[in-house]
Amino acid sequence: MDRLDRMQLFLRVVERRSFSAAAADLGLGRSTATEAIKQLEADLGARLLERTTRHVTPTLEGQVHYQRCLAILSDIDEAENAFRDGKPRGILRIDAHPLLTRTFLLPHLPEFLECYPGLDLHIGQGDRLVDLVREGIDCALRAGELADSGLIARKLATINEVTCASPAYLARHGMPATLDDLATGHLCIGFVSSRTGEVMPLEFMDGKDIRLVPIASRVTVNNSDTMTDLCRLGFGLIQAPRYRLAQDLAEGRLVEVLANHPPSPTPLSAVYPQNRHTAARLRVFLDWATEIFAKANL
Repeated sequence: MDRLDRMQLFLRVVERRSFSAAAADLGLGRSTATEAIKQLEADLGARLLERTTRHVTPTLEGQVHYQRCLAILSDIDEAENAFRDGKPRGILRIDAHPLLTRTFLLPHLPEFLECYPGLDLHIGQGDRLVDLVREGIDCALRAGELADSGLIARKLATINEVTCASPAYLARHGMPATLDDLATGHLCIGFVSSRTGEVMPLEFMDGKDIRLVPIASRVTVNNSDTMTDLCRLGFGLIQAPRYRLAQDLAEGRLVEVLANHPPSPTPLSAVYPQNRHTAARLRVFLDWATEIFAKANL
């Protein structure tokens, strides 16, 4: 393993906080990775990593070396791309909600991969909030207001939301005519935030203001597909992106509620660690995603 390979491995170990995970990412054996880092530390005459039974963390010297390696490898990547065909190579790891991926990204994916034949894509999917750096993910598509996490964010679109219920639910509980009607006998399906662990409140636009309305819930979930299934079965009201429920609304499985008081629109952003902002493969993905969502019917 040459110097550049050891640098790449060291970066991955720091980001993944694990020798095993870093080795797997790079197609190496764990023992090979361990020996390579030991050799790197011996060559530099400094301890770069603190090892425990659960985590690997960089020392102060390791943090300095990490930043230098990032700069060196980014410069090499840019230089090689300039003298090849200018197109990025390697694997790009992204994370996005399954329905968002299926609806907007996958239909355009063949053209993207054809344009960048040296680029491979790994798509992780789920409702949970992933740790991009620790899990080795280059970019995630996230809906909602973003916490100050130290990540770089690029806004892609604004998603229109809708409040819905099934015809069976409305037959039992009635169609609310005003926001105040929701406090008398109505139920919602509570969605538990992966960030806070709390049930997310329903919110409605009341003129120019956002109004949070407390509604009881007998069933709570942490998966948006399950939430939609429960709504179809009549367990309560939900709020979700309009594109997600468009077919249910068109075919009558769900009915829009309080159309004059829609939920506030939700921003959709691409977020990525600060140490990845110069990667050519990430730049082309961000440009591609921005173009797709600019044309999307959200």
